[in-house]
Amino acid sequence: MTTAYDAVVLAGGAARRLGGVDKPGVRVGGRALLDRVLAACAGARRTVVVGDPRPTVRPVEWTREERIGTGPVAALDAGVAALGARGVLLVLSADLPFLGEATVLRLLGALDGDPGAEGALLVDGDGREQPLVAAYRVDALRRESDELRKAHGGLDHLPLRALVGGLRVVRVPVGAEEPAASFDCDTWEDIATARARIRDHGSVLDEWITAVKTELGLDLDVDTGVLLDLARDAAHGVARPAAPLTTFLVGYAAAKAAEGGTAPAEAVAEASRKAAALAQRWAAEQDEAG
Repeated sequence: MTTAYDAVVLAGGAARRLGGVDKPGVRVGGRALLDRVLAACAGARRTVVVGDPRPTVRPVEWTREERIGTGPVAALDAGVAALGARGVLLVLSADLPFLGEATVLRLLGALDGDPGAEGALLVDGDGREQPLVAAYRVDALRRESDELRKAHGGLDHLPLRALVGGLRVVRVPVGAEEPAASFDCDTWEDIATARARIRDHGSVLDEWITAVKTELGLDLDVDTGVLLDLARDAAHGVARPAAPLTTFLVGYAAAKAAEGGTAPAEAVAEASRKAAALAQRWAAEQDEAG
């Protein structure tokens, strides 16, 4: 059973090393960095983004620090205050292009598996803790924030380690399924690296399908292999232009079947099976004629 959680995404930094550009809105693989992070934490009960409001792929709540630009501790405190909740809080920065749900679930599982822990922090491949890719117990964050207020008269411009340094945390290494989950984009070189990685031959199709589903508002598991096989059969057995036209018609037929109550993934699989069988029969007739 997945731990119930809320999420705070920090998206209000100055992005000085990017020349002050709106970093959460920078696109990697056709999707804004903020949208990519929001997809990773789509399982949150509520999500608060600390930053200036903008269109996003899913509904979120917005807030800002009392004094804008006063650092991550003040921003996180604003997010916690906006939620007004207890329990488990996922805390993320808005510049993580390769963070996915698998890493989020690992963080939540690590925290849930250690009742004495107050936080679970992702650790990158070089052994560095990532306090903005982490899950925390809200009561512990509030306790440390109160201590910092007493010691410093406020939270402005304090480093994040001042807040999390007093917590008992578990360290969660990056997983093999998402080895770049901790990669963040602070410079244009980082952005270029992320964009090149998106187009890597081994992952480009998965990235493209995810981008298309997000753009079209689809929540559907797509069996890429089945659709590619269908496109191949149509191209080889009929004609090359038949490939995109056939996959379009399969999608349309699946949508009609889903309206009648068939599960979307099942509808796609069945329509693909029928169209592939037709393409193979079509090809067989050509072979017989030859």
